[in-house]
Amino acid sequence: MGFFTRTREEAPCTVEVSHRFEELSAHVRLNNGAVIHPGDSVQVLGAEIMAPYGECVSEDRTAIITRASGLERMWTRATGDLEFMELCEFSFSEEVLT
Repeated sequence: MGFFTRTREEAPCTVEVSHRFEELSAHVRLNNGAVIHPGDSVQVLGAEIMAPYGECVSEDRTAIITRASGLERMWTRATGDLEFMELCEFSFSEEVLT
């Protein structure tokens, strides 16, 4: 990993898609133990996976991991907390303003 360059690697992965009343989710598990760090991106190759209602579908695929450069990783760590705070600018109070 260079300070200004990105690297790419392929990894086998398992994609699990759940389309049930209790849960609507999609998860990717990297089967080779690769770890995703701040600023990295993952692209799963292949056609989209459609799970019929009430079922969970699991398929083995290949993922391309694009590793962030050193500069991108530092920037993501430095600004990540600020972006998280944007999500916290709400309130669930029952108080009504008049």
